[in-house]
Amino acid sequence: MTRRRNERALVRPHVVTGGRAHPTRNVFDLVTLVIFNGDLPRRSGGTTPQAPRQPLSTAGLSPEKLRIIELCRGGALSVVEIAGHLGLPVGVTKVLLSDLVDDGHLTTRAGSADGRQSRVRLLQEVLDGLRARL
Repeated sequence: MTRRRNERALVRPHVVTGGRAHPTRNVFDLVTLVIFNGDLPRRSGGTTPQAPRQPLSTAGLSPEKLRIIELCRGGALSVVEIAGHLGLPVGVTKVLLSDLVDDGHLTTRAGSADGRQSRVRLLQEVLDGLRARL
């Protein structure tokens, strides 16, 4: 008997999350930025050089979690972007992200829903400034 395409889609998210439907923390919306902790600036107190950070172990992480870490090493991504790259539903992605935040691999920052509009406005101001100078 051949497997129907929809059967795999119904089972896989359940398996990926270990049967959990909700994240352990509720800090994720669609535009929450997710950052790999290795990319964060290190705090130093005083003038003594800071000891190098010990890398967190990725042993035992699922392929999906390893893929999330790899995606976030390239820079901050929103929850919805990560879900798109993984090809997983946003709810499943939130569960995986929650696990990685709990384990210390990732951190989050509140995203800006009107960030695109702000960027467009900034670009328009730059363009207007350049036109005024030329």
